Amino acid sequence: MNLASLLNRDQVMPAMTSTTHWEAITEIVEHLHSLGYLTASQKPSVLEALREREGKISTGIGSGVAIPHAFSDLVEDVVVGFGRSQEGIDFEALDNAPVHFVILFIVPKKKYQLHLKTLAAIARHFTNRNVRDHLAEAGSADEILAILAKRPARSA
Repeated sequence: MNLASLLNRDQVMPAMTSTTHWEAITEIVEHLHSLGYLTASQKPSVLEALREREGKISTGIGSGVAIPHAFSDLVEDVVVGFGRSQEGIDFEALDNAPVHFVILFIVPKKKYQLHLKTLAAIARHFTNRNVRDHLAEAGSADEILAILAKRPARSA
C-alpha cells in the first residue's frame, strides 16, 4: 500500500493553523467533513474515538510526526487526512519535539488488517529523514502528494 493512494490533493492540508494536539485533530476532522468524507452525524463519534485513542498515549511518535487514528463502525472505507504545520504543534510527542506532520486516519472496525497496512505505509515514509525534509520544503498539496507517491529509500 502506498500512502498517496489513500489521499487526494483536497485531503492534504499544507498549512495547518492549530498549535495544540487536540486542535490539530479537530482541524483535520473538520476539513474531512467539509470535503464530504465525514458526515455531520459521523463527526462526534469519530472525534470521540480519536479522543479515546489519544487518551491511552499520544500518537505523536517522534521525529515531528503524529499519527492519530481510530476505528469506527460509521465509515465503510478508510478516511485519511494529512496536515503539515510549518510552526509545529505541541502534540505531547514521545520525544517532546513539535509535530510538523499529522496523518489522521479512521478505519472501519471490520477492516483491522487495513489499519495495520495503513500504519506500515505511514511508517515507511516518515521514518525516512529525507522524506520528512522534502515534505517540509514542498510548496503545495500536489508536491506533497508526489513525495508521498514515491517509494522511500530504506535509509533513515
